[in-house]
Amino acid sequence: MYTLLVADDHPLYRDALKGALNGSLQSLSLLEAGTLADTLKIIESTEIDLLLLDLHMPGSQDLFGLIHVRKLFPDLPVMIISGLENKDIVSKVLNTGAMGFIPKTTSSEDIAKAVETVLQGDIWVPDTLVNELDSQDDAFTELAAKIATLTPAQYKVLCLMRDGLLNKQIAYELGIAVATVKAHVTEVFKKLSINNRTQGVLIASQLQLEPPSPANCHH
Repeated sequence: MYTLLVADDHPLYRDALKGALNGSLQSLSLLEAGTLADTLKIIESTEIDLLLLDLHMPGSQDLFGLIHVRKLFPDLPVMIISGLENKDIVSKVLNTGAMGFIPKTTSSEDIAKAVETVLQGDIWVPDTLVNELDSQDDAFTELAAKIATLTPAQYKVLCLMRDGLLNKQIAYELGIAVATVKAHVTEVFKKLSINNRTQGVLIASQLQLEPPSPANCHH
């Protein structure tokens, strides 16, 4: 009996995923979460065999959700589900420690196959991308490990720095004091071993999965 957690903020997609898995895999227990916070709560309180994680859930900007889960639960296999499908994103996801990548266009049959593959300990990506993926990128893996040391608040500050906001604007955006923003910025620089905003922006841009939209950092 396997227990899977489907973490996606679209109830319709969660239902479709459950349908695909229930139809072809026997003895499955499926749990659901719609935010990163709920996802972490369930993982803490329940024995999960596999997490299917949407990259764009509330609380999970860009790669932060995956990095955060990998830091807190390094032994939990994670597969990414995403509406985005290109080799750069898939390479980044695998270099951050995910076991597989399911585009939202994947057929029910392939979804079941993908989940079975990962439950058996192998990595699964769509056939169309298998030959295009970059091999192990140690520099990116190292960067993900550094990002893993940031708190969610610090990551948000880094995100807003990347979007070009000044400390005063970041304070307004997050509803915190400018002094608190400065403290976060100091910690971010220390943890990422950098000493200016430009370097921070470069790092944050590498973690970005698509061009900035106002919504990316703010939900």
